[in-house]
Amino acid sequence: MIETSGVIEKEQGNGFYLVTLEQPEGHQCLCRAAGKLTKFRIKLLAGDKVLVEISPYDLTRGRITYRERNAGGGGRGHRSGNRPGGPKRR
Repeated sequence: MIETSGVIEKEQGNGFYLVTLEQPEGHQCLCRAAGKLTKFRIKLLAGDKVLVEISPYDLTRGRITYRERNAGGGGRGHRSGNRPGGPKRR
């Protein structure tokens, strides 16, 4: 398998994503999320940086194996206080 990084351009539907790869420069492939990403329900959005595995036999298809975390971390974090589902656990 060839492993390279890329950026998700858009969601095609039915679980497929169009990814622009960094190596080779500008190459686009149609990728699907790997089993662990779907098992743990990790969201993939346009603009996310991901790692992609590509078969050397078909360079137009691939599998997304990892989504890199946001460096800023300014999203929705867990705050102290009540949890969304009810009172705070102890």
